[in-house]
Amino acid sequence: MEQIERIKQMEQDTRITELSSCYDHLERMTVAELLQHISDEDRLVAEAVAKVLPRIESLVEAIEQRMKQGGRLFYVGAGTSGRLGVLDASELPPTFGVSEDWVIGVIAGGDRALRHAVERAEDSAEQGWKDLQAYHPSANDTVIGIAASGTTPYVVGAVREAKKNGLLTGCITNNPQTPLAEAVDYPIEVIVGPEFVTGSTRMKSGTAQKMVLNMISTSLMIRMGRVKGNRMVKMQLTNAKLVDRGTRMLQEMLGLSYDEARQRLLKSGGVDKAIKG
Repeated sequence: MEQIERIKQMEQDTRITELSSCYDHLERMTVAELLQHISDEDRLVAEAVAKVLPRIESLVEAIEQRMKQGGRLFYVGAGTSGRLGVLDASELPPTFGVSEDWVIGVIAGGDRALRHAVERAEDSAEQGWKDLQAYHPSANDTVIGIAASGTTPYVVGAVREAKKNGLLTGCITNNPQTPLAEAVDYPIEVIVGPEFVTGSTRMKSGTAQKMVLNMISTSLMIRMGRVKGNRMVKMQLTNAKLVDRGTRMLQEMLGLSYDEARQRLLKSGGVDKAIKG
């Protein structure tokens, strides 16, 4: 409860992510103590995300309208935030059978930045929008800027230009009242409090961003018809595990034997096609 109360007291501080940790002398802690305290802090993340569900809902509904008109979704970020955006986007084609150009992750510094720090890549306010130009963005598209601090020039600049050009804009940040939130149509501010290691936003802030991204993309995929019941019927059959999963889906849905279901799946090339016969 002490952590929750402290977060409430600090919600007016615009750089909460840079405040000193609630813990000190971490190097003196046992492994058990470190793990327990990290776990205690992580419990706060789901509560913080729950507080902003109405904002996430509004953004998802706005994106859905544009996607139904042929629009795409772009995530723009730097560092951890950029990597999380690329990760979420890259998981959607195999999971939901969508094309790779439907949801796209753009990270400051390009693909190299996925594995290596690219110095000063995030400091250009112009480069984010320049990087988006490679995809020929249109008015039906949406750009979501991701930045724990809410001040990253690469991200703020990208969403500002996107909005000027008629694109729908949103953001995920972990500080209140930031330039990033002010620049977009649909700001999502998930206030998780100071990090366990001061300023290390790869921890609670990153976890919160991942949760919100999961909510946005999964809800959109469901709303766009990529799920039937609770099954990923559009998934790509790219490995043995997914073939087995698809086979078991057909067994359950059509009352077939395992071998019959597998043959039908492989012949049709997908669960949804196999269901239609």
